Amino acid sequence: MTLSSANIDVAIALPVYNTFTYSVPENLAALVSVGKRVLVPFGRRRVTGYILGDSQDNYHKDLKAILDVLDEKPLFPASMIPFFKWVADYYLHPIGDVIKTALPGGLNLYDFVTLAVTKKGEQILYADKKAATPLENEILNLLKIKPLRRKDLGRSLKQDVSNALIYDLERRGLIVGKRKLKGQTVKAKMERYVALPGSDVAFKKLSGAGKKIMAAVKDEGEISVQKLKALVPSAPRIIHSLEKSGYIKILQKKVYRDPFGEPIRSDTTHILTGEQQHAVSKVLGLLGQGFATCLLTGVTGSGKTEVYLHLAAEAVQRGLCVLVLVPEIALISQMERRFRARFGECVAVLHSGLSAGERYDQWLRIARQEVTIAIGARSAIFAPFADIGIIIVDEEHDTSYKQDSGLRYNARDLAVVRAKLHNCVALLGSATPSIQSYYNVTKTKFTQVTLKERVEQRPMPEITVVDLRKYRDTRGIRRFITPRLHTAIKETLEHNKQVLLFLNRRGFASYPVCGACGEAIRCKNCDISLTLHQGARAYKCHYCGFTLAAASNCLSCGSNKIRLLGLGTEKVEAAVKALFPDARVARMDRDTTVRKGSILKILKGLRNQTIDILVGTQMVAKGHDFPNITLVGIICADLSLNFPDFRAGERTFQLLAQVSGRAGRGKVPGRVILQTYNPDHFSILSATDQDFEKFYNQEIHFRKSLNYPPFARMVQLKISGKNKEKTRQHALAIGDLCHALLKNDATFLKYVQVLGPIEAALPRVAKHFRWQILLKGLKVGPLHRFLQQILFENRAKISSRSIKVIADVDPFFMM
Repeated sequence: MTLSSANIDVAIALPVYNTFTYSVPENLAALVSVGKRVLVPFGRRRVTGYILGDSQDNYHKDLKAILDVLDEKPLFPASMIPFFKWVADYYLHPIGDVIKTALPGGLNLYDFVTLAVTKKGEQILYADKKAATPLENEILNLLKIKPLRRKDLGRSLKQDVSNALIYDLERRGLIVGKRKLKGQTVKAKMERYVALPGSDVAFKKLSGAGKKIMAAVKDEGEISVQKLKALVPSAPRIIHSLEKSGYIKILQKKVYRDPFGEPIRSDTTHILTGEQQHAVSKVLGLLGQGFATCLLTGVTGSGKTEVYLHLAAEAVQRGLCVLVLVPEIALISQMERRFRARFGECVAVLHSGLSAGERYDQWLRIARQEVTIAIGARSAIFAPFADIGIIIVDEEHDTSYKQDSGLRYNARDLAVVRAKLHNCVALLGSATPSIQSYYNVTKTKFTQVTLKERVEQRPMPEITVVDLRKYRDTRGIRRFITPRLHTAIKETLEHNKQVLLFLNRRGFASYPVCGACGEAIRCKNCDISLTLHQGARAYKCHYCGFTLAAASNCLSCGSNKIRLLGLGTEKVEAAVKALFPDARVARMDRDTTVRKGSILKILKGLRNQTIDILVGTQMVAKGHDFPNITLVGIICADLSLNFPDFRAGERTFQLLAQVSGRAGRGKVPGRVILQTYNPDHFSILSATDQDFEKFYNQEIHFRKSLNYPPFARMVQLKISGKNKEKTRQHALAIGDLCHALLKNDATFLKYVQVLGPIEAALPRVAKHFRWQILLKGLKVGPLHRFLQQILFENRAKISSRSIKVIADVDPFFMM
């Protein structure tokens, strides 16, 4: 979108809430368009900005001019600007930072100041050290070795360096600050190609290798040096002499990095079941008719992915784009394989598992309209499509769609918002839908589409509940691998089938305790016990990353008698290997999937049946389709039930129903052994019956009686600081401010409720003391106005250099 005005509206890639007007010099006017990055002066700095459109401000004559246009083509279409503005407004986040979050990392330029010693400063060091204080002499000595940024100078001195001292040294001419541009670590990949300079090149006199190279170039027209090397290993050396002799020319071309890896066989369209056909027809009836949101519910294994594929095919045929969101990177590979097999090269992927360069290339493919389908995790909601036909959110209930740092958005909710702004269809799919989404169905905001049967009329797995209270006094392995589970694993292996063992806790021992004094081995930075990771030979904190050697003694009394209580996936893996020494056992959790490609390797092992037993956390519970898994063992179903969170029951039900659904997805019926200390809890009973409506009908009454979502909106104010008492006082002061504002406004008093301030469930994490205030609103308008008054009209009382206050809109993580 080319701009007509001499002034443009720019969002700055910094935490500032407004947009800014800049003038455009004549020499850059032809290059300016919406969606491009520009380098602009901002105060004393030069920073990256994003062009949002023509500015309405044509009255200021002393506007600063942009310095440069950084992109050849726009990084996002003009149609995304209203979406960015909506996100910024709803989540109370700076719009420049919203766009920065949306774009691939490593693109932005910014400048910084390095401090260097002057000749006058060096003279003082050599001739007159008394002209400077000891600290000033120390600073001059460090800057003489090499120029430093101010924060690096402070680190080297191991103390804070005040602005006043730096300004004084600059004023006296002893040091000088120099501004340098830094950033844009990600750029287009360039690759060498070889081509013929003309059509009548003779090469009969060349050597055998030279002739082979020339024949390949003549056949291809243009061929990469990398491809030539596969044909002729010495090609990189020979092509230079061929170029000098005029036989060929060597070019530099922009190429895309390949994130996909191995090629995939093409797939043909499958014949739909009656239920699938009805679901597809119902959604297709809405496609192209404006905004609509559908909730596709169905039992696990009912073929929701095939429904997605048919809908995507129809949208692409109509010239529309398709955006598919998947909660975990582990699931993207499976979804990506299915879509690439059906649609080939018109599929792009976006997720954090890609390298920065791969992500940048995939983004450009979408922005340049070279692909029509994008698949990715939550950040893919920002994929730069201009003309979307349908947005599909698989496993819409999953909490992974909520970002818990920086811009705290929920990709599932944004999918509905973006569909509304693009006037297209949002399709949310899940076997265990969120309470929020199903409530919207009951209120006719969403249209429900249902798949009640598994494909090929396969039966649902038979679920057997084992009461762990009966094994409370059992010692060792048998306490969590009960006789019923042990027998089931043995029988499954004897039939050459696969086993999935689920425990939503990683590590070896989750609660190491001193046998002498009874004190837990705790993190020094957080109010929580460490977890022993035997493979790493270390105790680790899962919140701040603090580690302690496994050979360490008790931190309280010095005893070496550490009892390794509690369990995790690592302990289960070790136990299974001891019980079934001939079985091929693998583990899938965050510890085993850190390296790039590790997730794909495990999934490939399951697919190729080189893994007999897979032990894993919730990563294994979601959406995977492996027909040879006939047994699922849930080691302990209760781990998430007792969290101090009103969604604990919902998450437990969803997790148990989802992991149970991994069993029996092939021709052989599946079974599930569900071990629990709470066999009578309604979440456990509903999951055992695979009955979502039974769970919903009980849970919704609890939510309504306490005015929790979906009957109210929530915002959590998170207050944290390193000083315990200052953090407490600041939290209490903000609480007083909230209660005073509530009393002075009748609308707020009617629609907004303030709970707290109160110390967080985990009072200290990463050396920061934590408090929280929960705001509940019966209507979203008054709640957001209340929050804006608190944060923006009382900024002097809220902001503090030593204490951080974050507003988390629609929070998921209450700890």
